[in-house]
This record gives sequence, structure tokens and C-alpha cells, in this order.
Amino acid sequence: MERSGRDIHGEATFVERLGPTTVLDAGCGTGRVAIELARRSIDVVGVDVDPVMLNAARAKAPELDWRLGDIGTISVDGADGADTPREFDVVVLAGNVMIFLRPGTEAEVVANLARHVAAGGVLVAGFQLLPGRLDLETYDQCAEQAGLEVDSRFATWDRAPWTPGGDYAVSVHRHRKALLASG
Repeated sequence: MERSGRDIHGEATFVERLGPTTVLDAGCGTGRVAIELARRSIDVVGVDVDPVMLNAARAKAPELDWRLGDIGTISVDGADGADTPREFDVVVLAGNVMIFLRPGTEAEVVANLARHVAAGGVLVAGFQLLPGRLDLETYDQCAEQAGLEVDSRFATWDRAPWTPGGDYAVSVHRHRKALLASG
């Protein structure tokens, strides 16, 4: 991919262009995106439910903050141990995380992650649109119920324009608390 001129770190580049200082990589797996974001001087926390994948991430980057937990229920606490969850400029779900969730838990996951989005921040999710799986209408409804509004949508992580009927979407949803604060 790299030899052909494609950005092998497309998800990290996409997130970096949003200008965050903090990122929650939800469903981080082996840490590919989180590690690249940290290499770009972004403060990142990675969360995954799979201990084997998380151990692989820890082995590659032991200095990063890796958390074992279910993204539908985890509360990523701040350094001060406060009862309220830590908020991030960007919460990202790369690698088709949304379609690997247990069916019927999508709204719970989006709602929980929305609690971690800072004012002015966004939730970003990229996933394949497959028959019988999560569709954009349902995903947008989950986001709306969690206090998020569509900010932008792309067909790929390299920001190709979205057109209806595509088989992949990268959706950026902004938290309404940011919209209320500015308006």
C-alpha cells in the first residue's frame, strides 16, 4: 500500500487532521491506530475487551495507557480519579468496531462513548455497510439518542466523498453540548 502512495496510517491521519490533543481509541485491538497517534504527539488512551489483543498493544508500546474493558460500559477515568469520565477531543472507532459489536448493543456503546466526548469534540466511526449488519440510518439514530449530530461523512479514511449506496462510511458526529456552547 505504501509503495502505491496510499497512506498506511489513514485512520490516524484522518484523526490528526481534526486537530485533537486527546484521543480515545475505542476498540483499539493491537494498538495500530493508537500507537501512530502517539507517535504524532497526541495523548491517546486505548480500550479493548480482548486481553490478548490488548497485551499485544502493550508489548508494542508499554508507555501508552491501555485499558481492558467493554466500550459499552467502561468509564475511562482521569488521572485525578474523579467520578466523571475523562473527556477526549476525539473518540475513534476504527477497524469496523461497530459491526463487530454484539447485535443490539450499538446504542449502548455510542451512548457510553458520547459521555467521553469533550465539548467541541467528535465521535468518529468507520465501518463497512453490509447487508444484515449495522446501517447508517440505525447508527445515526444511535448517535442522535446519545446527543450527537452528524458533522460530516466520507466514503474512506482518506476523505473521499460519501455517496449513498457506498459499502463503507466514515462518520463524524459532534456532541450537541459543543453546539449549545457556541450558539
